Amino acid sequence: MSDSFAYYPGCSGLGTSRESDISTRAVCAALGLKLVDIPDWSCCGSSPAHMVDHYFSAALAARNLELVETMGLDTAVTPCPSCLTNLRTATHRLKEPAFREKVNRLLDRPHHGSVTTISVLQLIVEIIGVEAVAALVRRPLKGIRLAPYYGCIMNRPPEIMAFDDPENPTAMDKIIAALGAEVVPFPLKVECCGASYGVTRKDIVARLSGKLLSCAGQLGAEAIVVACPMCQMNLDLRQEQVRQATGVNYRMPVLYFTQLMGYAFGLPDEDLGLEKLVVSPRPLLAKASQVVS
Repeated sequence: MSDSFAYYPGCSGLGTSRESDISTRAVCAALGLKLVDIPDWSCCGSSPAHMVDHYFSAALAARNLELVETMGLDTAVTPCPSCLTNLRTATHRLKEPAFREKVNRLLDRPHHGSVTTISVLQLIVEIIGVEAVAALVRRPLKGIRLAPYYGCIMNRPPEIMAFDDPENPTAMDKIIAALGAEVVPFPLKVECCGASYGVTRKDIVARLSGKLLSCAGQLGAEAIVVACPMCQMNLDLRQEQVRQATGVNYRMPVLYFTQLMGYAFGLPDEDLGLEKLVVSPRPLLAKASQVVS
C-alpha cells in the first residue's frame, strides 16, 4: 500500500460537516499521513441515488474511483461512512461482469476496479496504529467519560465494509482510551439515529436520537463521540427537536473523533472546528488535563 492516499471529502465535508473535514486533514497531517485530494471529484450518489437507479448510483461512485486510478494510487480514504458505503458497495457490485459493463457505459472512462476505499478511522487504527496516536497526546483527556457511537453503517454489512466487528466495533473505543479519556461501554453504539429522515420524518429521528442521548446520559457519559456527519447532525443539531418530542432537555456535546484527537494533540483551534458544534464541548474539555510537555 502506498504512503499517499487519495482523499474523498464527500459533499457534506465541504458544507454541513466542514469541521469533520478540517479536523481530519489536521489530524492526518500530524500523524504523517499524506492525503491527496482527488481532482475534479464529484458526488458519489450517497445516500439517495440507489433509490432511483442502482447502475447510476454505482456509476457516480465509479467515476471517483476511476479518478483515483488516474492518480496512480490504490487506496481512497473518506471521513464519511455514507460515502464509504456507496463507494465500497459499488466496488463490490462491479465485480459482476454484466453489472460492470452497464456501469462503464455511463462513464467517460471505464473503471477497472483497482481501488480500495477505507474510512479515516480504519486508516488511523490499522495503518498508523493506536500506539502512534497515544504518542502524540499533549493534552490527555483525563477525567472525562465518553460514549463511542459508530452508527449503523460504518461496519455493516460486514461482507462489504470488512472493518471491525459489525455488532461491537472497538476502533473508536481504542482511540478514546489512547487519548486518556474513560470509555463508557455503550450498548447502542451501532443503533440507527434516524439517518436521513431528518427532513421527512422528524418524529423518527427524535425518537431514535432521543434513545441514544438518553442511554448515553444514563450511563454517565459526558459526551458522545462520532465518525459520521449525519449521526453528528441528528444527535447535536436536533437536540431541541428531541426535547420538543420527548420533554427531556439534553445538553450533550457530540464531537467527531478527529476533533477529539486534534484537541488532545494540542492542535490549534482553527484546525478543530469546535465552534461549529451546536452544544459546545469546551466546558467538558476544560475539565481534562492541561498541555503537558
